[in-house]
Amino acid sequence: MDWTRAIDAYCERTDASYWSEPVNAVTNGAFVIAALIMWRRCAGLAWGRALAVILGMIGLGSYLFHTHATPWAAALDTTPILMFSLLYIFLANRDYWGWSTWIAALGAAAYIPYTMLLTPVFEALPFFTISSFYWPLPVLIYAYAILLRNRMPNTARNLAIGATILCLSLTARSIDEPLCAAIPLGTHFLWHILNAIMLGWMIETWRRHVTSPVQD
Repeated sequence: MDWTRAIDAYCERTDASYWSEPVNAVTNGAFVIAALIMWRRCAGLAWGRALAVILGMIGLGSYLFHTHATPWAAALDTTPILMFSLLYIFLANRDYWGWSTWIAALGAAAYIPYTMLLTPVFEALPFFTISSFYWPLPVLIYAYAILLRNRMPNTARNLAIGATILCLSLTARSIDEPLCAAIPLGTHFLWHILNAIMLGWMIETWRRHVTSPVQD
């Protein structure tokens, strides 16, 4: 595999130069801002601060991809997203469901085969094809929200809000190329902004749950 070949995957990019995607690159600052906010709000919560660090890494990795646009940068873009997803699912299993550490970890690991099974389903659907790898995540969050609605309605509601923001974010990512002729700037930058809000909100949802004197 050529790790240095040029990748042209987004509407805004018109050539292989470093600043061919200025808006897509700069809007990754939203992840860093969200990470700094949640780092401060998670004072005293080691796992919350770990999520905040990974959130900042998502912004850095995405910035590198939208400037260098190479396979090695793409790997740095997607790896922190997977790390965040796995860690959050682990914490959700442990703290929302009350599972033991090992069971919670096994449940988080199950996200990988779960995604591998659902991705082809979304690939077969015209609108969902472009972001097929990501769509299983909001499905899972909605499932957690539904199953937790009676035990902890506030947390369930917050999870549903996060999943809804993620669906809007994925929509922005999915229509970037189809609407390129009408919107030359593209819509991928909205994926960054909405995703930063969503991931920060998911950390906040967990923080509220573990710091609440009465578990809802």
